[in-house]
Formats: sequence, structure tokens, C-alpha cells
Amino acid sequence: MQRITTVLLTALAPVSWGTTYAVTTEFLPPDRPLFTGLMRALPAGLLLLALGRVLPRGVWWGKAAILGALNIGAFFPLLFLSAYRLPGGMAAVVGSVGPLFVVGLSALLLGSRPTVRTLLAAVVAAVGVSLVVLKAAGALDGLGVLAALGSTASMSAGVVLTKKWGRPEGVGPLALTGWQLTAGGLLIAPVAFLVEGAPPALDGRAAAGYLYLALANTAVSYWLWFRGIGRLTATQVTLLGPLSPLTAAVVGWAALGQSLTPLQLTGMALAFGATVAGQLATGGPRRAKTAPSTTPTAPTTPTARTSPTTSTAARRPEPAHRLTGT
Repeated sequence: MQRITTVLLTALAPVSWGTTYAVTTEFLPPDRPLFTGLMRALPAGLLLLALGRVLPRGVWWGKAAILGALNIGAFFPLLFLSAYRLPGGMAAVVGSVGPLFVVGLSALLLGSRPTVRTLLAAVVAAVGVSLVVLKAAGALDGLGVLAALGSTASMSAGVVLTKKWGRPEGVGPLALTGWQLTAGGLLIAPVAFLVEGAPPALDGRAAAGYLYLALANTAVSYWLWFRGIGRLTATQVTLLGPLSPLTAAVVGWAALGQSLTPLQLTGMALAFGATVAGQLATGGPRRAKTAPSTTPTAPTTPTARTSPTTSTAARRPEPAHRLTGT
């Protein structure tokens, strides 16, 4: 039951991200993707830093910067660049192969062997997303394809390294999320100002949109995402990713008046089924085996007079301590 709850809470992150397109097009100033990425990451990161009240120490300054760059700082700009340069949802199609990236990186960095069911779920999910978002269009832009691949690889590497490095002792997922969002936002800031210039003037509608993106869409969602990475396998988490384009399609139909064809509905069923199957196929993370003790045991010195009760108590083993997960 606890594992199901963790999966459901983690799934809220990609579901929330699926609303980004509708909020961006309906509430925010046009043609400001980098500024939007900055407004998502940096305020959310500073808020979580204030709530967590913990700063990185030692090597974790470097690790937080690397994770922030992969999960936020590089991912956001490359994602927006691919979305602007690729037609007909192609960026989402390239992003849907992220689970396959994670499977390969997990085998390389975490030593986890992918199962046939996991690989099949990843492929079916990508096919399903393609049917939902892909539309006929002109020739593909080379830079856009590279940006889409780069954003997918960046996020995938960030997920696997987050799983590999875990968290410092005594630091919760809230603080870890704050570190990454702040680092990523600081990386995006100079790029946004150099490419897009001064921030645009904001009205009440735009301010409300940015507030939603910073709080629910980023601070809460990324906290749930990184919390899930700590409790599930990397492949399980990334196979929840297809819920984002599926949510975008549902929101577009329900709120923006967009139509859904039978082919798109078929793709949604395939992608959702693969997402569920991915949770069943990967299973939970294996517990680490404890190494047998190599410390020699001192021989017991016999005493002249030992009562039977004392002897039995001495031979009674101490209760074993259970391993606890992250």
C-alpha cells in the first residue's frame, strides 16, 4: 500500500507538468521561454531553501550544481528550444524515449539489469505518445532535434545520478529539491537576459500564471518527483513521464476546445497502459545485502561457577536491526 501511495504521489508531478502548455499559452507573455523557465525555477528554489533551512556541505556543493544543471538548468532551455523549432509535437515524441535512456544509464551507473517487460513498456509508451501528439509537418530542423535529444538525455542523466547519489545524511527531499532548483535557476538567469533581454511587463493574469508555475508546477511537483526517485527505482519514476503529454492532451480537449481523434485516444490508452505496466514490471528497489562480519569474536573465558540462567542469557542472540530505505 505504501508503494502504491508513493507511485501515485510521484505521478502528480508529470500530471502537473502536463498543464504547462495551457498555462503558458493562455496566461503568459509570448516568446519568452527562457524567462518562463527562470520564473519557474529560481523563485521555487529560493522558497524551498527558506523552508528547508539547509545548505549543501562539502562535495554536495558540486553535486547540487551538477544535478541542478542536468534536471533544470540545461533541461529547461533545451526543452523550450526544441518545442519552438520542431513541428507537431515532435519534441514530446523525442522526450518520450527518456525511459529508454534511463534504462541504459541505470544499467551503466546503477548496475540494474532491465527486464524485457520494462523495455517493452518503455517502447509502447513512446509509441502511444507519438500517436497522441505527432502530426504531419514539414522537414525536421536539425538543431531542434539535437535540442530535444539533449533535453531528454539531460533529464535522464539527472534522474539516474539523483538516484545514485541519494541525499546527505539528515537532508530531506525538500532541501535537495531547493538546491537543484536554485542552482538551475541561477544557470538559466544569464542566458535568459542575454537572449531575451529585460523581463517583460506583467499584468495580473501573467503574474497568476507565473505564481502557479513556480508553486504547484515546480516547487511541489519537483519535490514529489525527487521524493519518488528516493523511494522507487529510476526506471519506475521515468516511466511516469508519459503522463505529462497525456495530461496536456486532456487539458487541451477539456479547457481549450481541442479535439481528440480515435487515433489519439488509442495512443493515450497505449501510453497509459505502458505506464501502469512499467510500475508492475520494474518492481521495488532491491535491498542491499549486509556483508558478513569479519571481526573476530573473542573466545569466551569459562568461569568456575556459572548459573544455568546466566549461561542461557549469554548465548541468546541480540535482535537483528532491519535495513531501512531512503
